Amino acid sequence: MIALVDCNNFYASCERVFQPKLENKPIVVLSNNDGCVIARSNEAKALGIKMGAPAFKMKSIFDYHNVYVFSSNFALYGDLSKRVMQIISQESPAIEIYSIDEAFLDLKGIKKLNKFSLDLRKKVGQWTGIPVSIGIAPTKTLAKVANRMAKKYKKDGVFLMKEPATITRVLKYIGVDELWGVGRKYSKFLSQRGFQTAYDLVNASESWVRNNMTVNGLRMIKELKGIPCLALEYETQRKKNICTSRSFGMDVKTLHELEEAIASYASTCAMKLRKEKSLASSILVFAKTNPFKELNSQYSPCQKVVLDVPTNDSMEITSQALSILKRIYKDGFNYKKAGVIVGDIISEEFRQLSLFNTQNIFKTKNIMNAMDDINRKMGRNKVRLAVQGFDRKWRLKQEKLSPCYTTRFKDVLEVKI
Repeated sequence: MIALVDCNNFYASCERVFQPKLENKPIVVLSNNDGCVIARSNEAKALGIKMGAPAFKMKSIFDYHNVYVFSSNFALYGDLSKRVMQIISQESPAIEIYSIDEAFLDLKGIKKLNKFSLDLRKKVGQWTGIPVSIGIAPTKTLAKVANRMAKKYKKDGVFLMKEPATITRVLKYIGVDELWGVGRKYSKFLSQRGFQTAYDLVNASESWVRNNMTVNGLRMIKELKGIPCLALEYETQRKKNICTSRSFGMDVKTLHELEEAIASYASTCAMKLRKEKSLASSILVFAKTNPFKELNSQYSPCQKVVLDVPTNDSMEITSQALSILKRIYKDGFNYKKAGVIVGDIISEEFRQLSLFNTQNIFKTKNIMNAMDDINRKMGRNKVRLAVQGFDRKWRLKQEKLSPCYTTRFKDVLEVKI
């Protein structure tokens, strides 16, 4: 049996952990630059606040219903996610961390599945303050369905879907648009052909499914029938590309400011590569003006270079990214977003050197390791390249950012006796 553990309204729940006054209050979390709603508590959902809704259009609703609004605090969310996953890992024989707030568990050998799940849910709640829902079923796709039932209809937050009769009853209730792997396009396609529920889809001809939904659709159908087709992935797959991009808190008009941003993004990409023990073989830089402004003020350049020697050196990647930026930059435009993508990623073990490369790779690696160690102990970007700048007027607008309670000493809660 497989379980899916899913944190309930994760971002909103993280904000509640250190502010108990927010319990049962409507909460929304906004995207970069406080643009759109990306997370909602159940109370906010009940008010009709939609996912992706622009914050400025929702302001009257926020004010009228006293909705608590937060800027996204990914440092806090990432740390609490790590704590939740550590607890789950200690209790489960095997785990696949699927996303920041979801994990699949292999429950092989566990006899009292319901009791195990209830105990795990209680432990996560007591140790982290994050509520979770747990769905249990024979396959990953069915576990997703079971988790949806646990979250919506079970007060104890756990739903076991083991008996064929139970699975059939649930599939007759679940719409095709609620299935894992069925997006808006497929949902519309299936609805037009008479498939309204998951049960309808399970009874479709496998040859029709393969011809119209490819092999991935066929795997999904088999999983819904209780035939495992998707194994748990215990090791994190190496990324094919790493992108760091942001919308600016204000329009960027000068090359100098754009260079600071690109240098910061390139350095972050390099840091992520080193964390995964990977190397990038290509670098792409892009910039964009505001798409909502006049047509004659639009400019969205991008350019890619292929490196002679794959690298994860912040200095090399930043230097290459800035060279690209100088080639694509045009004066007279107001830039709203920019980013760096490092691609064609390989393992450090497979680094292919060049006869004409004179760089001391071992010396550079030691410098980067030392920089990462200092930043890990003292805080992010305590040591950085000078070209990344210090003023950073282009930084994200985060006017409603909560404290980083667990990752920054000055934000640690003080208990007054």
